[in-house]
Amino acid sequence: MYRLLVTAPIAIALLASPALAQDVKKGERVFKRCAACHVVNSDKNRVGPSLQGVVGRKAGAVESFKYSKALMDKAGEGLVWTKENLDTYLTNPKKMIPRGKMAFAGLRKEDQRADVIAYIEAAGK
Repeated sequence: MYRLLVTAPIAIALLASPALAQDVKKGERVFKRCAACHVVNSDKNRVGPSLQGVVGRKAGAVESFKYSKALMDKAGEGLVWTKENLDTYLTNPKKMIPRGKMAFAGLRKEDQRADVIAYIEAAGK
């Protein structure tokens, strides 16, 4: 009985929290969809800005990249690329930033978003 009382809350927490289930290797595979436009391990821009160090960075902060007016408006409102904001953005970029440049439709699967964010954070240090 004691084991059940101790292990049950841990099991429930693991199942309930996708953030704990992040897989950087899976995220690297998912990131291949993004790699045509973005890099994570360099400050070089492509069609999209470098994502090196993006987690925790203010939106619109890569000086060498020309962002859309829509994104710069969000940046002016104080948007910071937290894991939560990246998750929302990657779910549906056009919903979060209408008229933004991002052509990608989004990642519908929560685990893929968590994995790719973990990869971006790990590879972009």
